Amino acid sequence: MDPTIPSVSSPDPKSQNDDTSSFGLGSSSLPPSAMTYDDIFPGLPETAIGTRTDCTIGKWNNKLRVGSRNVTQVFHIPPEERRVDASNKFGEGDLLKTCADIMQSTGATIETSYAKDQSLTFVVIGKQDSVLEAKREILKRFQTQSSSAVEIPKEYHGFILGKGGVKLKELEKQTATKITIPKETESSGRIVVSGPKEGIEKALHEIQMISDERSKQAYERLEIPKVFHPFITGAHNEKIKAFTEGSGVKVNIPPLSVQKDEISIAGERDGVLKVKLAIIQIYEEMKRKCATVSVEVRKSQHKYVIGPKGAGIAEILQESGVSVEMPPTDSDKETITLRGPQEKLGIALTKVYEKANSVCTAEILAPSWIHRHIIGKKGAGIRAITQDYPKVHVEMEDKADKIIVEGPVEEVERVRVALLANVEDLLSKLTFADIVIDPKYHKHIIGKGGSNVNRLKDETGVTINIPDERSSTIRIEGTPFGVEQAKAELLELVTKMENEREKDILIEHRFHKNIIGAKGEKIREIRDMFHQVQVTFPDSSEKSDVVPIYKEFHKNVIGKGGANIRKIREETSTRIDLPPEGSESDMIVITGRSEDVEKARDRILKIQSELVSIISEDVEIPAKYHQSFIGAGGKLIQSIMEDCGGVQIKFPPSESGSNKVLIRGPKEEVEKAKKTLIEMSNEKNLTGYTETIRSKAEHHRFLIGRNGSNIRKIRELTGARIVFPSDSEANNTKERDIITIVGREDAVKKAREELENRIKELDSVVELDMHVDPKYHRHFVARRGELLHEISDQYGGVTVSFPRSGVDSDRVVLKGAKECVEAAKQRIEEIVNDLEQQVTIDCTIPQKFHRTIMGSKGMRVQQITTEFDVKIKFPEKSIVDPEVDHVNGQQVDGEAVIDDSPKPCDIIRITGRQDRCQAAKDALIALVPVTAEVAVPYDLHRYIIGQKGKDVREMMTTFDVNIKIPSAEQQNDIIQISGPVAKVEAARQALLNRVVELEKEREDRVLRNFAVHVEVPPEYHSKIIGKKGAVISKLRDDFQVNITMPKPEDSNPQLITIKGYEDNANLAKEAILKMVQDLDDLIKQDLPIDQRVHSRLIGRRGRNIRQVMDQYKVEIRFPIEGGNPDVVTIIGPEAKVQECADYLLNLVEEYMQDIDDNDSSQQYLRSSKPEGHFNQRNPGQTGFIVAGAPWEQQPQGQQYQGQQRTAVIAPNTASNEEFPSFGESGTNASSGGAPLWGPRR
Repeated sequence: MDPTIPSVSSPDPKSQNDDTSSFGLGSSSLPPSAMTYDDIFPGLPETAIGTRTDCTIGKWNNKLRVGSRNVTQVFHIPPEERRVDASNKFGEGDLLKTCADIMQSTGATIETSYAKDQSLTFVVIGKQDSVLEAKREILKRFQTQSSSAVEIPKEYHGFILGKGGVKLKELEKQTATKITIPKETESSGRIVVSGPKEGIEKALHEIQMISDERSKQAYERLEIPKVFHPFITGAHNEKIKAFTEGSGVKVNIPPLSVQKDEISIAGERDGVLKVKLAIIQIYEEMKRKCATVSVEVRKSQHKYVIGPKGAGIAEILQESGVSVEMPPTDSDKETITLRGPQEKLGIALTKVYEKANSVCTAEILAPSWIHRHIIGKKGAGIRAITQDYPKVHVEMEDKADKIIVEGPVEEVERVRVALLANVEDLLSKLTFADIVIDPKYHKHIIGKGGSNVNRLKDETGVTINIPDERSSTIRIEGTPFGVEQAKAELLELVTKMENEREKDILIEHRFHKNIIGAKGEKIREIRDMFHQVQVTFPDSSEKSDVVPIYKEFHKNVIGKGGANIRKIREETSTRIDLPPEGSESDMIVITGRSEDVEKARDRILKIQSELVSIISEDVEIPAKYHQSFIGAGGKLIQSIMEDCGGVQIKFPPSESGSNKVLIRGPKEEVEKAKKTLIEMSNEKNLTGYTETIRSKAEHHRFLIGRNGSNIRKIRELTGARIVFPSDSEANNTKERDIITIVGREDAVKKAREELENRIKELDSVVELDMHVDPKYHRHFVARRGELLHEISDQYGGVTVSFPRSGVDSDRVVLKGAKECVEAAKQRIEEIVNDLEQQVTIDCTIPQKFHRTIMGSKGMRVQQITTEFDVKIKFPEKSIVDPEVDHVNGQQVDGEAVIDDSPKPCDIIRITGRQDRCQAAKDALIALVPVTAEVAVPYDLHRYIIGQKGKDVREMMTTFDVNIKIPSAEQQNDIIQISGPVAKVEAARQALLNRVVELEKEREDRVLRNFAVHVEVPPEYHSKIIGKKGAVISKLRDDFQVNITMPKPEDSNPQLITIKGYEDNANLAKEAILKMVQDLDDLIKQDLPIDQRVHSRLIGRRGRNIRQVMDQYKVEIRFPIEGGNPDVVTIIGPEAKVQECADYLLNLVEEYMQDIDDNDSSQQYLRSSKPEGHFNQRNPGQTGFIVAGAPWEQQPQGQQYQGQQRTAVIAPNTASNEEFPSFGESGTNASSGGAPLWGPRR
């Protein structure tokens, strides 16, 4: 015995000796009150019950308690409401996977448990929103869903949705349902709620409550003419405010800019009816009293009548009760209408004239460039003039040489005088100068971070305005001395830059690092040696490639308005640089990442290939001749490529030893190049002699002759090939003068002699006089002699001298080589002849078409001026002035004046040669848009438009026209096409072709919708669908048909519908019937198998049973809820079914033997213990008695101080009746002696 437990004393030692063998804790013959629970199990000293005076339990814990936002929800899904899984999958894998997906998407924690009755219990833990969302998903996936509908008036649907649908989403989350509200276009008010039954009831209740609450509201619409709205609103909306204050009613009156008569009233029913009555009363009264009067006020004075934010009109309405109706601001009308009571119209008319004449306007002539100086830094200059006159407004337009001052008459005059004095003072101190500089030099003038231009501004004290790339004029403003100094420095800087040259050198990326050197040392040395040269490397992540594209196709690569080149740049993320317009180079440079450059290169080459028949051909040239064919610096092969229309000739690498040379280009040019190369190869043994000769680069074009006529004569005469330097070599001062002669020695000598003679003639300087009418001199010397510079550069540097201005002479002197002088003289005579024959003709086209004719950024007009060498001038936009005085809409003389003469704003002037002007005029007229109508069935319009308008936009872009398709409300078949005549016709034809295609597609859709039906027993549907729809998908793909399986709610659940072409649908039907026939040949056998072994047959996640089905090629179905739990069905061919049944029965026999053995051992373990066992109580004994034990505690609030407690026999923990095992009952379970564990269902 434990020494801590006191022994129980007994007055009868004999009894003690007799009974100590039965229990080790004392005798049952002792009085039950001898020992108490507190005596046997005393508490710790500091917490003894008898000494505790206050309760401190839980205080420490309360201090450390941390609040949590997590909530826990527990809910059950009864077995009758569980969704049946018909997927023939076994085990709990799907449940766990689905719960894992929900946990991942919502962030909540989900615990699940199964009960014996197949019900599901879910415990969801997490934040409130996460728990609600998880519960909604669980009920949606595991509980059978039902639906219910309720009729709610259409006008209340918006209140159920809430702003942005927030209220509806919250309701769906709270009730775990899906609520479907009909669209605005539908007339139905039926709202459908689907989900679990409990959630549907909650959702319907909430919806009905919202509807009941809104039914107390009212909404009214009134149709009142727009002209009476001001009387209803009142001045400054004072009447509307009076209506709505305190009534909870909202009145919506459309603003003046919206031409609608409808007034809407919303709010509580009584308030709405009251406001409606008041508005109708005002309308009826004003309709009876109102009269109108019209007055003419200059358009420029209308804004003074209106006032800021309509304050002027509101003031007149408030003081006189008369409404002032102003014409639209974009209208030319000047008539103002006054509407109101007859006796008040005079007062209102006076007010209108007062406001119209309260402000005057004055104009001050001031050059636009001086405006910024008048304004001053941060507006200080103009503020100093106008600060004492707050009602005066000063307006300065960017390109207008005037300043407009508006305000009260006296104040305007004072400001005008001050501004005039300021303008005169500034003009006496400041001046400006314009310099024309090529935009490509602007960035160098500005410098890095504006360093150059800021330095120049600081040194000279001037302002330098540099325009964007579209303009070449730089303006300098400041003192005369500063302007001249800055101008001189800028011109000097530009002169230096014009002498600079830029050259691209293609070097592989792998060598860039070596050229740059460690930390840029090598490239720094090169820059230090040539400090005036800038060397720029491309980004290390980018690659540059050169694509040769025939010059005539560059415009196609660029596309209309740069569309093609922009699209390629955006889609490939590359930089694409084309040669300048004046350059003869056909090389396009692409820079970017390697893979992007390849994509861009392929896209550009594809454009060229589509435009011309490009072929590639190999020609056999001995490898030993390749270097000589290429020539020094590639001059020889370059000249061959130029002679043959710019074909590409590619030689193999020298180390390859290959003889194949690739020629690529148009077929005719490739044949020409091939023939040239073969001839050169055949002659190579006889020729190979090369000589060079020098000649001024500006004389080369005279040596070559027009279209190569001179050089061709020398080649035919001598048989030698003459190679001039290419464009890239022309930039090199050392090589630009070298001419190479290749051929047989005698031929080369003879050609050299011919060239030397011609060079001597060109080098001899002659002086020639010619006469040009003085009135044309300005044409040649305009724009700093731009035309003369062009003639000089074009004709070998010939010098052309015109008389100085002020000298009355027509003598023009030309100096230079004889041929150059003659050519320049001929060119000047051609220009003079053009000027003499120049005429100006008028082309009358309504002004509304001018913008269309000009095109985007004037592109169309630029094309015409370039093509026909004319000048085209469009008139300024017209400002229509009234030609006839009107008073209240009546003409003075009462007769209409008809003027058929063309308006000045419609006349376009074309200047140039007569024939070219006429051709340009015809081209302009051809651009005048016309409108053609095409009848297209209305049901095809949506196909013409395409997805989000894609197809119709593409057609408008392709044909450069505007296509107008009637709206859905019009239900009209006519489509209008507007644009130039030729393009409209092309677009019309394309549209008709599209209609034909759509008609064919519609007929095809009808054919594709042929339907056949086949009846198949529902038990075969899963076989026709297949695992994850594999079988039915294969049928659809094989026969190109659509197969629709019946739904459970259909009237005929056996009917399968097949749609497609008639032949295909019938073939699909035959295939399904064959499958059904095969399934009919299968047999079904039911096996009686004890349900206790089903789980062992199935195995973990159905693994065992799937192996059996795969082995015997059969289908095994286990009983579902409501069926015989001991019957397993096998479906398949007869022999396979029999084999599978035998196998299963053998397995069942083994499993049942194990179960029987296990039941026997369990029964033995639960059997009664033999008589006299230590834990079997003697019926004659009462056992060990303990008073005051926890199991006999009375309800809270009762105290037992000084009272004897009732003794209770201690429970026998070895008893199966008092402490039964889980899921088992004690010996007397059937009599209800021991409790059952687990929840009651």
